[in-house]
Parts: sequence; C-alpha cells; structure tokens
Amino acid sequence: MDAAVRAWLTSQLGTSTDLNDLDTRYTRLGTARAVALEILRERLAALIHDQPSTLNVSGVVSLSYAENIKAIERQITQLENGEPPAPDDPTPTGPDTGIPDGYGIIQLVERPRR
Repeated sequence: MDAAVRAWLTSQLGTSTDLNDLDTRYTRLGTARAVALEILRERLAALIHDQPSTLNVSGVVSLSYAENIKAIERQITQLENGEPPAPDDPTPTGPDTGIPDGYGIIQLVERPRR
C-alpha cells in the first residue's frame, strides 16, 4: 500500500484506525475501497448488534445512536457507488464516462448526387 492509498483510507475511516490492520486487509483484499467497506460494515454491525440504538432515562439522560447508524449506512452506499474515487481505483472507460474503451471503425459511404 502506498502513501496515497493510506491517506485516502485514513480520510474515510478516521485517524484512530490501526495502520497495521489496514496493511493486512489491503494485502488480503487488494483494493482500498474493499478495505474501507469491510471496516465500515464491521463498525455498522457493532453499532447495531452490540448496543441499543437508543437509551433514555427520564429526566436524566437520553442517548441515541440512530444518526450514527444512518451516517455509516450513507458512507457505505457512497463507497459502493464509487464515490469518492480511491487512488487505486481502475480508470473507468466506456460510453458513459466519455473515455473511449478502444478504437472504433467508421464506414464512409458516398451520398448519391442530386
């Protein structure tokens, strides 16, 4: 993993993320996007299954993790849709991107004269 990929992962996952864990996952998964998605899905699962989403003690305290859950779900959706682009993402090609994916052939045919 190079410095650009490490910086992108840190910007997506936060500075408290273990860099050795990132290196291990990157070696296993092969792309920064896959690493980020795996870690975010683990965090989402931990929020959903390990803690109640809301805690309310009348007149004392009210605590909710619902917005945190929604934020992680939005971030996962964005990463699955390719946003923001990772440094090691393949360059998109094809008609939808405006970047040609190969050479085309155009046949020129003479028009009949009037």
